[in-house]
Amino acid sequence: MNEIYLIGLGNPGKKFSKSRHNIGFLVLENFSKKYNSNFLLKDKLKSSYSEFKINDSTYRLFLPNTFMNNSGDAVRAIVDWYKINLDKIFIIVDDKDLPLGKIRFRKKGSSGGHNGLKSIIEKLQTQNFNRIRIGIGSPQLKNGTNKFNTISHVLGNISAEEKSILDEVYKKVIDSLEQLNTKKEEHIINELNSFDKNQI
Repeated sequence: MNEIYLIGLGNPGKKFSKSRHNIGFLVLENFSKKYNSNFLLKDKLKSSYSEFKINDSTYRLFLPNTFMNNSGDAVRAIVDWYKINLDKIFIIVDDKDLPLGKIRFRKKGSSGGHNGLKSIIEKLQTQNFNRIRIGIGSPQLKNGTNKFNTISHVLGNISAEEKSILDEVYKKVIDSLEQLNTKKEEHIINELNSFDKNQI
């Protein structure tokens, strides 16, 4: 039996539940709902946890409750508890440097300035883990300045227009995750990386 570990990054609490920074949470909440599985708090894993089976594979989903900047604490706890090989972990995260709705699957790499990924790299002491980055688009310039409203952008709520695009992105990511054991990983990577929101 194969086991797959999916970790969505975000901030816990109702205040952040619809924010762009919580896309990792939103993908896995949609995935879990599709299989009628609920998230339960697991203190020892510093996360909420959901589990279900697809064919002969067990999917374990985690939403860290550490807040974004300390995501590595939860990921470290999960890795240590289950004694996981890092190639079985998939981190799902927002990315302000990707256009809205664009998807990038990478098997390794730097944090790209994302504090959640930075924390994970620090705690795991490696950059070699799978991450699925979902574009939320660039922040707007502050009025009369050349500075970006980065914090207000990533922590701001997803608009209705954005949601219509992101709902299709979530479906694409979930469809691909469901096929992790039936298709070659290279095929899934190519499918996600070539996804074009303009074809929706």
